[in-house]
Amino acid sequence: MKDDFNLAPLKKKKKVNSRAKGNRFENKIARELNERFDTKEFCRTPGSGAFATTHTLPEYLKVYGDLITPENFKFIIECKKGYNEEQVSDLFNTKSNICKMIDQAHRDSKKSSREFLLFIGQDRREPIAITNAKDLPFGKNYLKGTINKIEVSMFKLADLLLIDDAYFFLKQ
Repeated sequence: MKDDFNLAPLKKKKKVNSRAKGNRFENKIARELNERFDTKEFCRTPGSGAFATTHTLPEYLKVYGDLITPENFKFIIECKKGYNEEQVSDLFNTKSNICKMIDQAHRDSKKSSREFLLFIGQDRREPIAITNAKDLPFGKNYLKGTINKIEVSMFKLADLLLIDDAYFFLKQ
């Protein structure tokens, strides 16, 4: 006699450690940027990106975003990983996770007086970057629009890494 029991509902999904997943993504982005710019200055922020907003530090010690960047890098960097349910249509929903990510990056951008680069990684998809920079040296491979009254551009991480070094650094 054969059992007709469906055990699938009884199996628990493997729990995802979202903190570790985010840390791995931040490290991956830091490695790619270090390799791209031939430096070792990109690294994770202590205690992640909240460090500057949760600690009282003198202005010259404040670090905004999820990664520490070279001193004259013109962007703060936010990294988000694992929001696999987010879709293009969520860009039009002001309460969606993607809009909240852009709002957070924009707030930190204003505090730091720098533009932001928001990297979003979803499982088995190529990472994308979103920025509020207005002087992008791109051809046709990006999308431009307004989300929550913030002008942004969106493109693949691979396309971002092809831009000339001079674009990324403040003139001294």
